Amino acid sequence: MKNRQASPSIETVGTNPTKLWGLTNEERHRRIGAANGYDGSAGEAVLLVNASYVADPAWVRHLADNPGLVLMIDGTPALAHATSAEQAEALRKAIHAGNTPDGTEGLDFLRYEDGPTIENKQLRKRETPFLTKLEPATLRSIERSSYFGAYKGVTDILTKYLWPEWALILTRLAARIGMTPNMVTAIGAVMCIAATVAFAFGHYWSGMAMGLVFMVLDTVDGKLARCTITSSWWGNIFDHGIDLVHPPFWWWFWATGLVYWGLELDNTTFWWVQGAIQGGYVLQRLIEGVFMRRNGMMHIHVWRRFDSQFRLITARRNPNMVILFVSMLAGRPDIGIIAVAWWTVISLLVHMVQLVQAEIARARKGSQLTSWLAEEGA
Repeated sequence: MKNRQASPSIETVGTNPTKLWGLTNEERHRRIGAANGYDGSAGEAVLLVNASYVADPAWVRHLADNPGLVLMIDGTPALAHATSAEQAEALRKAIHAGNTPDGTEGLDFLRYEDGPTIENKQLRKRETPFLTKLEPATLRSIERSSYFGAYKGVTDILTKYLWPEWALILTRLAARIGMTPNMVTAIGAVMCIAATVAFAFGHYWSGMAMGLVFMVLDTVDGKLARCTITSSWWGNIFDHGIDLVHPPFWWWFWATGLVYWGLELDNTTFWWVQGAIQGGYVLQRLIEGVFMRRNGMMHIHVWRRFDSQFRLITARRNPNMVILFVSMLAGRPDIGIIAVAWWTVISLLVHMVQLVQAEIARARKGSQLTSWLAEEGA
């Protein structure tokens, strides 16, 4: 069994009455520490966080992984990983005084103003995460930075371009009224089931409207969890379980609902369409799983730039709903579901080629592949 790495404790230095996503800085840092296991098992090592500033959690994790590193902003420490009681005390005094600490032996300084980049291991990319002064005048801009910092770097075209602003408004509202991510997921699940029933009875427009609400909430719950540091094992299972299970039901009942339009598919076409959609969906997921296991849990969609671009439109739920929406504008939901079947097959073939190319590249490289997002800012 692999030994657990010793971790510093986390300490907020100073106070700040301004709350971010309904949390004081002290509570926010406590949650970050609990989520990452910063339990003080590394002895005197302590991760100090300046209460006057707020940083993306990626910065906190980066400092925790680099003992002796001090992240400076405005001439004062914003975050610092002290390895001894003497270092910690000198850094606390500097934070309170708003200047550079005395006695800098054993410390490495990094100026935020220089635009340093680090690898965000969760999003598999290099970036300069946000770090800024936390005060009422900057709160809304910080919320935007925090929200978009939690946004997936690679996703589908609707999630990336259509509703980020809608989801931001709803995430703010949910945080203000004290909703948990699981509450948002539960509301979305009800809308998902209602959309499925609507499709089964041929009520495509109302089903798509309820599906749209569900798809937006599917973004909100994840962003709320990341912004309020409330991600949990059950929340991930609840959210991702719904995401994984519901699409086949949508496509099945869309096809059966055609009878109410007088456009039902003949038996042979129905089973070819469902075989392509359902089989293609399962095989794409399996290919993604194989790729992750072969490449250190890196997603197939972040390997190369093309892979990230194809993720925008690959045959997953949201791009498929675009196809069905266009078919409804033409009054031909039957053609829409047939088009989804064709697009699923095409996307599956692309995934197969990607997997083969990855295996060839691994053989030539002799090691696991790396994401172009991680290499871009190196």
